[in-house]
Amino acid sequence: MHEEIHKLIAQIGELESQLRERLHQQQTRDPYHADGKRIRFTSTVRKQHRGMRIHLLRWLAQSEWRNVVSAPFIFALFIPFALLDLFLALYLATCFPLYRLKRPRRSDFIVIDHQHLDYLNSMQRLNCVYCSYVTGLIAYAREIASVTEQYWCPIKHAGKIIGTHARYAKYLDYGETENIVVKVRDLREELRDPPVEDSSGTPPGAA
Repeated sequence: MHEEIHKLIAQIGELESQLRERLHQQQTRDPYHADGKRIRFTSTVRKQHRGMRIHLLRWLAQSEWRNVVSAPFIFALFIPFALLDLFLALYLATCFPLYRLKRPRRSDFIVIDHQHLDYLNSMQRLNCVYCSYVTGLIAYAREIASVTEQYWCPIKHAGKIIGTHARYAKYLDYGETENIVVKVRDLREELRDPPVEDSSGTPPGAA
């Protein structure tokens, strides 16, 4: 059973790799290119985009009342999300070095580039930037939490759960006790930064 699961995980990883490659190939055909962090469109496309932009006052007048009423509650969440971002940074700066874990890159998860789209008015850009930040931050926090879980408690739940992260499939089964110390140690070692060899060429802890 475990061998079948590992094969499925490998197949999923291969399919995800192929999907990323196809998406990248599609993006290279699109009428824009990345100049550092700046996304640049061709002048023709930018002109078309500006022509599609809806004026802010007109856009507000056309907005549904429920969207306008709910907006303050949505943006009020910025404060706890910003605090989460801060505490994640503190956690990574303290605990991950102690555990000798590789730190995930924040920029791999939080990508903000919708402000370069000229067919969006100022409010639409603000909405998109906010959503990009929050969804990226949640993905970033999920990655940090999953690494922490694999380090401390890599055990599956008894029942089926929705929305498991990528590391969950390799966890120990619920109630599994055979070689648990060795298996947990191996799962921890997967998370390590490349070990630094001592003068004898032996990685720390290998003796």
